[in-house]
Amino acid sequence: MRHAHRSLPVALALSLCLATLVAIAGTGGASAAEKLPVPYTFIPTVIAGGLPGANAPGTNDWTCKPTAAHPKPVVLVHGTFGNRATNWQTYGPLLKNEGYCVFALNYGMKISPGAILGGQDRIEDSAAELKAYVAKVLEATGAKKVDLVGHSQGTLMPQYYVRFLGGAKHVDNYIGLAPLWHGTYTNGGLPDLAAAFGYDAVDGSPVCKACLQMTAPSEFLRTVREGGVATKGVRYTNIVTTMDEVVVPYTSGIEEGMTNITLQKKCGLDLSDHLSIVSSRTAADLVLNTLDPAHPRKVRCTLHLPAIGS
Repeated sequence: MRHAHRSLPVALALSLCLATLVAIAGTGGASAAEKLPVPYTFIPTVIAGGLPGANAPGTNDWTCKPTAAHPKPVVLVHGTFGNRATNWQTYGPLLKNEGYCVFALNYGMKISPGAILGGQDRIEDSAAELKAYVAKVLEATGAKKVDLVGHSQGTLMPQYYVRFLGGAKHVDNYIGLAPLWHGTYTNGGLPDLAAAFGYDAVDGSPVCKACLQMTAPSEFLRTVREGGVATKGVRYTNIVTTMDEVVVPYTSGIEEGMTNITLQKKCGLDLSDHLSIVSSRTAADLVLNTLDPAHPRKVRCTLHLPAIGS
């Protein structure tokens, strides 16, 4: 059983890699008058979603200006081995349809062959990329702050930007899907993800440098946790799933001083794993309610499967 558990991240990683490599170019952006289709599947939409040069639908319209109803742009931060297109096929059109200016970056791709799989560089370097990207978004939109929505590594890497690179004054909401504030303690998880792509995550200089940094205990985790995690002025929300097979235990995503939500306590039918949480209707509604608490909506509850989604 232990061997089977460890093989799950590898199988999911291989599925994600295959989906990314065979993806076709997607479309990016839409006029405010259009309503974009919002998919709630993961692997199928990754396949159809586009290579890294593509944008997820609804994202990266650099002419978008925030409205009084939604004055802060939303910046989407993908996870390890993801990219701005494959990770955000649900949230790009969802947020665009709700009237937000939505932006998504690629990061951590310096050592990725063909710049296909992101989030592999040192997290400190990726945080510097996020800093530059947020500055570009603020300049283009005229906004004072952004809201961040991240997945997996995209829930942890921004904290380095917030704490050490001046990001606290530019970030309001900091929302994490499948976060890992305490890292992952499994013998599988992120090291197995790296190994699934043929990378050595055992020696001191793995190709996926971020993988070891997120595996507890690590010097990076000690650095970002020292003195307390929650940063004054930033509103943190963590959405975790009990089905997470990469962040182990899943409670690694729960942190003192933050709003912590366990997906299955909101919807017992939601079986989202580490991947498909980014396409969950339940999680999406929780994110929307966090971004706009003045106009809460009923949180949907539907069957949502690991890796596949709905």
